[in-house]
Amino acid sequence: MTQVLIVYASDHGGTQKMAENLAAGVESVEGCSAKLMSAEEATAEDIIASDALVLGSAVHMASMHWQMKKFIDMQCSGLWMGDKIMGKVGAVFACGAGYGNAGSGCELAMLSMLGNLAELGLVIVPLPKSSPGYAQGGLHWGPYGRAHNEDISPIEGGLPDERAEAARQHGINIARVAQAVSGKGLLG
Repeated sequence: MTQVLIVYASDHGGTQKMAENLAAGVESVEGCSAKLMSAEEATAEDIIASDALVLGSAVHMASMHWQMKKFIDMQCSGLWMGDKIMGKVGAVFACGAGYGNAGSGCELAMLSMLGNLAELGLVIVPLPKSSPGYAQGGLHWGPYGRAHNEDISPIEGGLPDERAEAARQHGINIARVAQAVSGKGLLG
């Protein structure tokens, strides 16, 4: 069974909803399972036990959430020092608010998380523009959500469903790549 670990930091539930949709995509692929954990609870052992690591963060001042940064510093740095997870699969997503269609800073937050995954030696999975939901919630780095209006007022009902499809598709893409890389695929 191919295991995808999804670690997220969420303030108002938008990032968590994206993580849940991404997990649904992973689990729709035969032979794959998703494990959702908050950045506060996930450990280095959880990463080692998984075939893929997906980081999802709420955006804070055009950067990742402080809990995600703490997770990277506390749980991933030792893995980096020992080259313990090189060759596993990595991917990102973000949920923002504020000015700009993608939610202020989503792309910058994703890039900062991707930089950390690259340092760990992970095989990065992007989100192709042909992915279902891309036009409503995709960047080439990964899916993004927007749970607040440009005036920072919450969107009624939280993250709109049309933003969730790109996250689901990203989960499918990640699961397929993780199967291929780990050799645990249906043909492997």
